[in-house]
Amino acid sequence: MSATASPEGLIADDVDQLIAADRISARVYTDEQIYRTELERIFYRAWICVGHESEVTKPGDFKRFQIGERPVIVNRDRDHRINVLLNRCRHRAATVCEPARGEMANGFTCPYHSWSYALDGRLRGIPYPDGYDEQIDKSAFGLTRLRVETYGGLVFATFDENAEPLTEFLGAATTWIDLFNEQAAGYELVVQGEHQFSYRANWKIQLENVTDGYHFPLVHRSWMSSVDDETADMLSFMKDPACVTHALGRGHSVGIMVPEHVDLGEDDGTEVLQARFADAIAEMAGDLEPARLRRLARSLHGAGFNLNIFPNLALSMGFIRLLNPLAVDSTYNAHMVLGYRDAPAPANRERLRIHEHFQGPFGFGTPDDAEVWERVQRGASGDKVLPVMLHRGLNRERATEWGPTSHITDETGMRAAYARWKELMTRD
Repeated sequence: MSATASPEGLIADDVDQLIAADRISARVYTDEQIYRTELERIFYRAWICVGHESEVTKPGDFKRFQIGERPVIVNRDRDHRINVLLNRCRHRAATVCEPARGEMANGFTCPYHSWSYALDGRLRGIPYPDGYDEQIDKSAFGLTRLRVETYGGLVFATFDENAEPLTEFLGAATTWIDLFNEQAAGYELVVQGEHQFSYRANWKIQLENVTDGYHFPLVHRSWMSSVDDETADMLSFMKDPACVTHALGRGHSVGIMVPEHVDLGEDDGTEVLQARFADAIAEMAGDLEPARLRRLARSLHGAGFNLNIFPNLALSMGFIRLLNPLAVDSTYNAHMVLGYRDAPAPANRERLRIHEHFQGPFGFGTPDDAEVWERVQRGASGDKVLPVMLHRGLNRERATEWGPTSHITDETGMRAAYARWKELMTRD
């Protein structure tokens, strides 16, 4: 990219120098100007996942989130609508909501001069209004509202009122969201808890990781050695031809790790339930009839795939991962573990333990991932001329009903994401 280019002046020729079919420039991880362009052309114009409907179930429920550098509030109002509001007072710009989440809120009030807003963002009150030369039109000074749509329990928002409908943005990924939700096993999926952290690396390094099966048994050797043999065998997919990655179009991809759990609604009765769940199954046996107990037990590990929704959402087996760029070399992640509303307690307990074992700060998975992501950032910053290679499996990629497909250890998903990145970075 030329030294004088601005985000508004970025042209296709600039991006062509950064992205090739089988490699990318390391500068996409390190260049401040590229990062600024990403905020404007991707994060402030695309559909961004901001959470799950179960996080704001009742009127007055709210949580804070951030899209790029813009803080937002996700809430449910008195009419049971979900709103996403820019967390910025219209008077002097202070944030109007600081708690990370809460319930039974009546609205939001600026701490500086007490301008107050309803849950839907309408301006409700201004202290000492006679100080203004003319009466303020409150309808013109509400909190900025983002466009909001939901799919499969996931809440998406965009600053772009002209963005395509959400289902068009998701495309073929909707089928895989539906399959992911099959793990509900007849219950309602709800967020049980959240693990938040940040790391010193560019957001796209984590994006690449979601459908990168190549790294799994290598980076996560300690996790593989810490689980029971059945779980380790279930996720030993390096040579299984049924374990593939599909590029779904529009930058989305899905990596299949446990083919027999792709559709948890299908069960021929031959699969033996995992011995690790034997105690939980025994506890639930008195509450559930055998068929429903089996359906729930098969779903405890979650779906048998990782689904990557460009640019910030991953649905990974039994959890949701949201990312947000904080700087060119800093990224925020939220890992939300899913459970079941009104299900027997042992089921939710098992889901939490699985999540903690891999994801949490004392887990055996995510800390290793974060270490690698930061090392990629340091290496890329150390030499911005050498390209980052994404050519694994290019020669064995084939066309399927889902799109370009190759083995899960190949880099099909990454190539698809960067093709979409290139498209969005050069749009008008």
